[in-house]
Amino acid sequence: MTKTNPGNFFEDFTVGQRIVHATPRTVTEGDRAVYGSLYPTRFAVPSSATFAASVGLDPHPVEELVAFHIAFGKTVPDISLNAVANLGYAECRFHQPVVPGDTLSTTSEVIGLKQNSNGRSGVVYVRSTATNQRGEVALEWARWVMVHKRDVDAPAPETVVPELAPAVAAADLVLPSGLDFSGYDFAAAGEPHRFDDYEVGEKIDHVDGVTLTDSEHQQATRLWQNTAKVHFNVEARPDGNRLIYGGHVISMARALSFNGLANAQLVAAINAGAHTSPAFAGDTVYAWSEVLDKAETTHPSVGALRLRLVATKGRDESMTLRGEDGKYAAGVLLDLDYWAFIPR
Repeated sequence: MTKTNPGNFFEDFTVGQRIVHATPRTVTEGDRAVYGSLYPTRFAVPSSATFAASVGLDPHPVEELVAFHIAFGKTVPDISLNAVANLGYAECRFHQPVVPGDTLSTTSEVIGLKQNSNGRSGVVYVRSTATNQRGEVALEWARWVMVHKRDVDAPAPETVVPELAPAVAAADLVLPSGLDFSGYDFAAAGEPHRFDDYEVGEKIDHVDGVTLTDSEHQQATRLWQNTAKVHFNVEARPDGNRLIYGGHVISMARALSFNGLANAQLVAAINAGAHTSPAFAGDTVYAWSEVLDKAETTHPSVGALRLRLVATKGRDESMTLRGEDGKYAAGVLLDLDYWAFIPR
């Protein structure tokens, strides 16, 4: 017998299985500072307590993706420690701002299983919920991940692929309590563009690029207590490369999107997301966005933009998502569909 935990393999999961993930994590001001040192983020609400208070958010929240990474990291030892790759996200909603001092705990339910045709791995679908120290839901999401099998001869489970909504309905977005952009300071925020300045179908080249490094990626992944082997151990992949954590690419692209979307202050929901190609140290990440939809909210000063955020390896000034064959264009690393709150 052994006291160590090798993590779950594909055949260890069953549909309906509920998992309580270990190690609740308290959010601190240190998380905000380190996040800012890793990503070129400049959004005014998480950067300035004074600005946040001026739009009704006091105490001062951290970026939504800080909460996402922390909550996601809790699931890794049980869901994706033996992952080949994380594949995608859906139905992610941020229910309330997370502030330093909040303690996040995460639970998951297995909602689908599908063995791959090669018999050596399979896709596990889970729905995860993070709650704070008061038992209130902070965020929830679904994701699917490809996981190795322990025994290639283990029988395949019945295939269950859950039906996931293509997008969170605008009416289901949760407006943070007290949020009011009536007195919004556009000069302090960095750009003049508001809700009415964006048109559906518009594309925005965010121009700047950042080269990924192993040291920063591993620091970030450790910060979120994400223990997936492929991110740290060169023996975990046949090519001997450490795979960049997909969330690292998401945060990098979101930070780069400030140039052109500085007033898309708060991520309200992630409708869908796909890590379309692996990223490794030495890759230079650029980003562009497309406006997919616009919606009113329950507060007249706050609008919602549905945005496609695309991260690429190398800059693509043509901003091409897919080729004529329908497949993702060469160099596309991330295709993320999300809602953001913006002043009207």
